[in-house]
Amino acid sequence: MLFESTRIILRKMTAQDTEIYHEWRNDLEVMQTTAPFLDVYNIRETEEFVNQIILGSQFSKSYIIVEKESNKAIGITSLINIDYKNRNAECIIDIGDKETWGKGYGTEAMKLILDFGFLEMNLHRIFLRVFSFNSRAIKLYEKLGFQQEGRSRESFFREGKWHDIIHMSILQKEYFNRN
Repeated sequence: MLFESTRIILRKMTAQDTEIYHEWRNDLEVMQTTAPFLDVYNIRETEEFVNQIILGSQFSKSYIIVEKESNKAIGITSLINIDYKNRNAECIIDIGDKETWGKGYGTEAMKLILDFGFLEMNLHRIFLRVFSFNSRAIKLYEKLGFQQEGRSRESFFREGKWHDIIHMSILQKEYFNRN
């Protein structure tokens, strides 16, 4: 299944995307603002993670973000922990290609995944977690209509300091009223 905006396409992740995902997953600068554990993984560990967690779960849907002009994979976005009964899912996004940072691709990808979640899956609520020091992401999520629900105070340690995790969500009716 494909979703597209003027500059990007979201296409369903496949096992063939493992290599590029492995590159992003092992780039500590890429993972600095999104991954609670900064670690380096061998290709076998990434293959297992992709096959079991990303592709092998009925409770997640993952999409590679592809820049249309170059046909280059630049990131990944997913709905995970999908609760079909209560129509909730958690949203995650990583822009792995650092050359595309700050160019609005994350905004476009988030709009597409929210459209998919609310319009196609008929979700009631989409939530996410963001590190308190990731001010660019917080600003983006607020611009899209996410509201802060709370925070897990000093819940992870990075670069010699404790940081909060901010919990945010948007409801289907709020999303429709914004667009």
